[in-house]
Amino acid sequence: MLINSANLNSLRVGYSTAMARGQKSTAKPMSERIATRVTASQQEQRYGWMGKLPKVREWVGDRVVQNISESDYAIKEKKFELTVGVDRDDIETDNLGQYALLFESMGEATVTDPEQLIWDLLAAGFDTECYDGQFFFDTDHPVLDVNGDQQSVSNTGGGAGTGWFLLDTRRVIKPLIKQVRRDFGALVAKDKETDDNVFDRNEYVYGTDARMNFGYGFWQMAYGSKQTLDKDAFKAGRAAMQEMKGDHGRPLGMMPNLLVVPPSLEENALEILNAERDAAGATNVWKGKAEPLVVPWLA
Repeated sequence: MLINSANLNSLRVGYSTAMARGQKSTAKPMSERIATRVTASQQEQRYGWMGKLPKVREWVGDRVVQNISESDYAIKEKKFELTVGVDRDDIETDNLGQYALLFESMGEATVTDPEQLIWDLLAAGFDTECYDGQFFFDTDHPVLDVNGDQQSVSNTGGGAGTGWFLLDTRRVIKPLIKQVRRDFGALVAKDKETDDNVFDRNEYVYGTDARMNFGYGFWQMAYGSKQTLDKDAFKAGRAAMQEMKGDHGRPLGMMPNLLVVPPSLEENALEILNAERDAAGATNVWKGKAEPLVVPWLA
């Protein structure tokens, strides 16, 4: 291929199209089931409002202002990039067939790689703090009881085995947050003859980048455990979430609908939620009580 601006522009368009094709061909991210996408307007987005879940009350007398309990929780954006190089000699000799696949795979990676980060965050919830200063999955989240006294509330089953998670994902705010300032966009090309990469290394460079990060939402919407996943452990986790109360003893109405497990616990999850009968032959009362979601990123 003759190296000129027209041909380089044609390559750039072709590579951009291949990347977009890779982004669209990828299956819908599983993390959208558990993470609310938030558009950020600054490098460090603060979430002080997470101190309270508002509740409707009967209007008797004056309005009661539900003041937001401020917290210092913030998610600071991170920069991510993906850059590939195309050898100038390959362009001159028309050896370009493999590059279309490379750029399609590049588009796929801009979707799947952030997916890994979200699931890593969920798995790290046993020893990573959320908005109230406690680990996301912890035994002593501070909540005010009906008398206004602080009590400790748990959203974990403890244990030391393989982690699994029971989540309520039906609400506007999901258990995790995907904060995006700028998502991966069009390719940026450094393909001028005077660019250092071309002059020094005989290589054209194409890249894309994003500004985003991930964080925790309301811990009340999630239950994590490292106990053996069986019907008793599932029952305990489901009950803990359904009995969850906010400040001043108000039930939150949590209804866990998603059981998230790594591949190693797939059989356990299916036995609890899909089997007609349990191991003893009795009717399985937990069938259909939640949807099993097997996540390879948790392997």
